[in-house]
Amino acid sequence: MKTSQTNKCILIAAALAFFMLLTRGSHMLTPFSLPDASIALFLLGGLWLKRAGWFAAFFVLATCIDFGAAAFDPAQGFCLTNGYWGLIPSYGVMWLGGIWLSKQDDAFNAQSYALVALSTTFTAFVISTQTYYLFSGRFPAQGLIESMKHGWEYLPSWMGYAGVYFAIVWLTSYGLRSLTVLKTAKE
Repeated sequence: MKTSQTNKCILIAAALAFFMLLTRGSHMLTPFSLPDASIALFLLGGLWLKRAGWFAAFFVLATCIDFGAAAFDPAQGFCLTNGYWGLIPSYGVMWLGGIWLSKQDDAFNAQSYALVALSTTFTAFVISTQTYYLFSGRFPAQGLIESMKHGWEYLPSWMGYAGVYFAIVWLTSYGLRSLTVLKTAKE
């Protein structure tokens, strides 16, 4: 990888890590708690960073944040069960969606971007929720069919917050491209 490409990846990774630290769970960086942006950040990581090593690094960062928060406040550790590891395939779905977008002629084509963002977010929700209900040990072991009846009350906020972050990224991309077109037209 060329030095400029390496520097670009490091800059992108630093920005994504900053937003993960800023939004993930209970934190001390701000006096208020922003909704978790991890779902959007993993899709963007796949889009811009692509490599599996970056995926692993971001999963380790997310895990450190979660376990660190639980060390300071044990109530934050409620979800840190065997079901927690379902986040690996959940975030993997997001990362792969980002990689798919990166291979398109225009990753921010509104239709493709929205379809991938919505479908991967929904899939990640199902994986995350069901692995928690099946493997956390907090609910009676009743099997997959029975567990599918639970957790849906969280879907609107899961999709809504992710949708807001995806919209912000899309609007930012659209705005930057519009500025570039205007600047080029003036030259």
